[in-house]
Amino acid sequence: MRQNPSFAMTDVAELRRVIAANPWATLVGGDGEGLTASHYAVLLDPERDDLTVIGHVGRPDDRVLGLGDRELLLVFQGPHGYVSPGWYGDVASVPTWNYVAVHLAGVPEILSTEENLRVLEGLVDHFERDLPQPRGMWAPPNEESFVRRLEAGTVGFRLTPTRVTAKRKLSQNKPDDVIENVILELSADGAHANPALAAEMRRAHEARLAARATAGLE
Repeated sequence: MRQNPSFAMTDVAELRRVIAANPWATLVGGDGEGLTASHYAVLLDPERDDLTVIGHVGRPDDRVLGLGDRELLLVFQGPHGYVSPGWYGDVASVPTWNYVAVHLAGVPEILSTEENLRVLEGLVDHFERDLPQPRGMWAPPNEESFVRRLEAGTVGFRLTPTRVTAKRKLSQNKPDDVIENVILELSADGAHANPALAAEMRRAHEARLAARATAGLE
């Protein structure tokens, strides 16, 4: 992803928020045959406060991704959607697509069997915890032999990125009144209604307004 300084995201807390809210990641790697993109749930490492992530792939995706042998790219896609030129007012303009995305790249560490089991257990617990009757990975009728057979068909990894590219393109290059109108249009009923994108725009816009106000007081 080509970076644009006007749209760059650099705050680690914000990057962690986007990753945590959008765990369904695209993993891009390769072998001698070329590139492969796979899709898996990837979570922030609960034992770290940086951008280290943990996950797993099913065999033989580990081989076609070159897992542990070469650089792996992880793409976390946040809210995104169409923005009509009609929302800008009576000015010359063209459509665009607003979006938030975080790219992490590095050579992942391959986890041991027991570490991978903990990652898999944590992954299940992460998504089960809000259900009225959460069912853990080790809960009956799952027996230990069943769980360990499943684990054997996966490869767990931990990735601490050596390259990070994050972009928040949310109409920051437009006047405040235009931004407010785009948020309004995305929040309303219509063909391109997108409450999640509207909320992301609102968050970013209010942060800019607050920073602008603080700078004005200095």
